[in-house]
Amino acid sequence: MRNRPCKTQRGLTPPETIKRAIDHIQTTSESVRKTAEMFGIPRSTLKDYIAREKKGQLTSYGYSKHRQVFTDDQELILVDYLKKAASIYFVLTTTECRILAFKLASVHSIKCPPSWKDAGQAGEDWFYGFIKRHPTISLRTPEATSIGRATAFNRENVNLFFDKLREVPDRFKFEPVSIWNCDETGVTTVTKPPKVIATQGSKQVGSLVSAERGELVTVCAAVSSCGQTIQPFFVFPRVHFKEHFLRGSPIGSKGAAHKSGWMTGENFLEFLKHFTKFVNPSKEKPILLLLDNHDSHVAFEVLQFAKDNGIVLLSFPPHCSHKLQPLDLSVFSPFKKRLGQA
Repeated sequence: MRNRPCKTQRGLTPPETIKRAIDHIQTTSESVRKTAEMFGIPRSTLKDYIAREKKGQLTSYGYSKHRQVFTDDQELILVDYLKKAASIYFVLTTTECRILAFKLASVHSIKCPPSWKDAGQAGEDWFYGFIKRHPTISLRTPEATSIGRATAFNRENVNLFFDKLREVPDRFKFEPVSIWNCDETGVTTVTKPPKVIATQGSKQVGSLVSAERGELVTVCAAVSSCGQTIQPFFVFPRVHFKEHFLRGSPIGSKGAAHKSGWMTGENFLEFLKHFTKFVNPSKEKPILLLLDNHDSHVAFEVLQFAKDNGIVLLSFPPHCSHKLQPLDLSVFSPFKKRLGQA
């Protein structure tokens, strides 16, 4: 089904206008020319309808839409299938959707263009027309999701977490200022450049950076439900930590080192000590800390320190932090965008 721009005024006259013009000629015996000028209809169009009515061939007024390969109901079934596939992480590409459309037409003996049979799939014109007719679906860039994340993020796990999130504050009577969320993110020393202005049509556009590849520095941050924050904690990709690594960082920041730049149990214990210095939790006035269940967060020394200092730990379900972690969704993404611009 082609989608070409129309060069004429064909199909722009409403069917009701055509019907009123024909009724006007039949009741007043007005000429076709004057009636066409009166109702704003092309004279040839009006003459064609009058001739078809005299022959008894006029069944409808106006122009019908182009013939679709599938009916509206059949396309709605296909739309529902595509939505269902997307909801369970088995999204279809444009090529897979076109192949599926051709197979549906073949199985149900639906007449389709010869080009479909030659290519073994529906045409591009049909696909983009199909997307245009159904605005509830669109082309999107998917996020790479592992099978662990796809299977772990389900109603049962999420409901269990929120039941715990409701139960723990009720038991300890936490105030909003006592509910905190912490998480780590990796920041490279060479960021992705933002969009720039260049000559139209140029194939390659370069932007100077300090190096081809940067080094990974882990930043651990904590934010309360009231919006309070503590100074960041850094893990540098070095064997030994030196104080000059923090030169230029916010006053009060703390740092540690690991040869890979990743967070470890020992370094997360140092972060908890840094966190305790700012928040001042105690067994008499505990705080709630939401975090994911990374190995460094559930080390024995970490759990013992949290227990001794009035820090109640509640972890998100495994492989669900990409949907439930507040810092991932609302802080780190805009932070990295602003960092790239800076």
